[in-house]
Amino acid sequence: MPGLPSRRSGRAGLAALPALPALFLAAGGLVLLAQGAWIPAKAALAQALLERAFARTLAAGAPSRPWPWADTVPVARIAFPGLGESYVALAGSSGQALAFGPGHVEGTPEAGEPGTAVYAAHRDTQFRSLGRLAPGDSVEVRRRDGRTIRFRVTGRRIARWDASGLDADAPGRRLVLATCWPLDALAPGPDRLLVEAIAEDSRTAEP
Repeated sequence: MPGLPSRRSGRAGLAALPALPALFLAAGGLVLLAQGAWIPAKAALAQALLERAFARTLAAGAPSRPWPWADTVPVARIAFPGLGESYVALAGSSGQALAFGPGHVEGTPEAGEPGTAVYAAHRDTQFRSLGRLAPGDSVEVRRRDGRTIRFRVTGRRIARWDASGLDADAPGRRLVLATCWPLDALAPGPDRLLVEAIAEDSRTAEP
């Protein structure tokens, strides 16, 4: 009868149905892979623009936006000399800021000032190397006023995001670098890796 499938074609169609979930899974996997590749690529491109904006900030002594529509500005460059890495940090720790670079957490002092300066970043971009830092390692923070503060790592610990125990007004000049934990996890979780450091000295350096 016209318009009706034969038994053979019907059986073929039914046989193809079990393959549909596999196709959906494969498509979903490709989407996740694309997203996983896009996030680091976007962060790397943003860092190039942030470096230029930070250089303008140091030269002019005034904040410079990395792109015209940015709602934040670069405030520091964080360097891990032992790892050969450095990243420009933005003001604020909103999700939008962290998509492009480390963020200086609101309510904490600038690096080198009395208290605890806190910077946060994603574990799959700029702060993916926090797990490689060990006590005694050096961390340098170049501020937007041109001062470079050198810190020495004193330790690291794991804490829930809402139970870190961090005190922005703690005595001394301290630094905390924070990212999600575990470092190799794909899904968000409540734990954070906190790398703690204490200031050694400060100096003025060339851009």
